[in-house]
Amino acid sequence: MEWQQLEYFESTARLQHMTHAAQALNVSQPALSRSIARLETELGVPLFEREGRSIRLNRYGRIFLSHAQVILEEYRNARREIDDLLNPGQGEISLGFLHTLGIHHIPEMIGGFRRVYPHTRFQLHQSATHHLLELLNSGDVDLCLASPQDTGLHIGWAHLWSEELFLAVPASHRLGDRSRTALKEIAAEPMISFKAGYGLRVITDHLLQEAGISPPTVFEGEDVHTIAGLVASGLGVAVLPQYIGLDQEEISWLSIEDQPCRREIGIAWMEGRFLSPAAERFKQYVLNEYSNE
Repeated sequence: MEWQQLEYFESTARLQHMTHAAQALNVSQPALSRSIARLETELGVPLFEREGRSIRLNRYGRIFLSHAQVILEEYRNARREIDDLLNPGQGEISLGFLHTLGIHHIPEMIGGFRRVYPHTRFQLHQSATHHLLELLNSGDVDLCLASPQDTGLHIGWAHLWSEELFLAVPASHRLGDRSRTALKEIAAEPMISFKAGYGLRVITDHLLQEAGISPPTVFEGEDVHTIAGLVASGLGVAVLPQYIGLDQEEISWLSIEDQPCRREIGIAWMEGRFLSPAAERFKQYVLNEYSNE
């Protein structure tokens, strides 16, 4: 059995179409058909059900595919690791992170790392915690920076820092001249929040529930700048981390005094899954530089 046969089989199984698979592999359809036929002869069973021009995996094909994918992944991991050893300081890292970390945490983190490893490439994915963990589980990202979340998945997570969350109100608001307040003070105030599923939305909903209030939500967004801008415009109030650049002159930031109001940020990875040397270097860099904050 040849390595090429496994690649051809995996692509054909994924696309379920000989012509499309041949085009994706940049080979002729007869050559692909011969490769699949030889593989089936070696295994002693057909791997596909053929229905005219359409094909689909049969029971034997599904069994073989599960093992072929493991073999292919191990081979690709080995190639990446060898390439990384031959070219130290290079490699690619797929990193996921929360929207609110894109303001300064991620640029600072990547900038510091690239000063040491300037040839490392990054693929960046910005999303909500639940979606980041889905990307981590599927293998679309190597690492992600997010809040802890119980998913039942085999996810490793290490604390990096925690940050205070404030009640952000317009500077002209009746509470705008205070430095602290209790959440019950905003029981009837319009709320500006993140969409359902975002980590800050989960925290905000929990805080409001603990305070025994349910103010009306007038806007649900995805971007911290948009939410801060709407607060500054007087549309409502929000629970946010205080970052430089978030309309500092137009917003008053009030500490929440009636209950703890912080969120944890950590780095997450899939337990037992291979991390490329580049991703492992970045993980250790982040742990060394940020885990004592």
